[in-house]
Amino acid sequence: MTSSTNVSCFHGARRVAIFGGTHGNEMSGVTLVNLWIQNGKEIQRKGVETKPFITNPRAVEKCTRYVDTDLNRAFTTENLSAPSGDDLPYEVQRAQQINEIFGPKGSPEAYDVIFDLHNTTSNMGCTLILESSKDHFNLQMMHYIKKAIAPDSCPVLLTEHPLLKYSTSRSVAKHPIGLEVGPQPQGVLRSNIFESMRVVLKHALDFIELFNEGLEFPPCTVDVFRVSEKMDYPRDTNGNIIAMVHPNLQDCDWEPLNPGDPMFQTFDGTTIRYEGAGTVYPTFINEAAYYEKQQAFVTTRRETLAAGAIKKA
Repeated sequence: MTSSTNVSCFHGARRVAIFGGTHGNEMSGVTLVNLWIQNGKEIQRKGVETKPFITNPRAVEKCTRYVDTDLNRAFTTENLSAPSGDDLPYEVQRAQQINEIFGPKGSPEAYDVIFDLHNTTSNMGCTLILESSKDHFNLQMMHYIKKAIAPDSCPVLLTEHPLLKYSTSRSVAKHPIGLEVGPQPQGVLRSNIFESMRVVLKHALDFIELFNEGLEFPPCTVDVFRVSEKMDYPRDTNGNIIAMVHPNLQDCDWEPLNPGDPMFQTFDGTTIRYEGAGTVYPTFINEAAYYEKQQAFVTTRRETLAAGAIKKA
């Protein structure tokens, strides 16, 4: 990237990948990617090589989240640099293979853009996931998508955090973008969720084509929800869950949670209230996959990011 007269110049986004099946029971991405592997006309754009790719085929075959370990947390420096071998967990082996095909992570040879398609059991709607507040290319793309699908909403979740590291499959790319669409149960395909994901991908690819053709995108702002804190369920001394997400909070992703608002409800009906210092915006509320991660939801705080003008170098 270079900068000239307050316009950031990026190389053309010529190599794009669409990942499905990073979690093998999240069916919208699995189905779309398999559809596009059979016939990729829908995702082709002028001057762009778009590669649909099933990231965790063994998990897809078993319709389970993963086989040995979470692939979407496996792209650490330690895993990617470990000596290869069959003794490694399957997803670590797979991470090394993906890094070889689409990376290496952090290198000039890495793919320009990777879209990683996910479903959630939470009521998050169509959520775009941004990993860096300084990625003006992705900010401009997300601004374009949000305008294109308006008045429908498309929240942006910013996972940038000094302590929370995710090491995602998409992080191999120069510009990684997650797409999380729900609610949808694991192992289930819902037509409305499927179509919502498909529409967002269409607009994302349209943006890349316009950028590659030389269109300059002026400065803009993007409202985001920045990850703040992971909240676990209340537990007893043995680690057993003793309360559920409160009915007033259930399905209220992206809505304000104020100090004193109901947060959990114990099995005997007692309300546990939020005791934070200020208003937060929960998401991934009661996500089925996060019980094993000891996470009831994640709190976020709203902020507005400024994206500078960009054009193709």
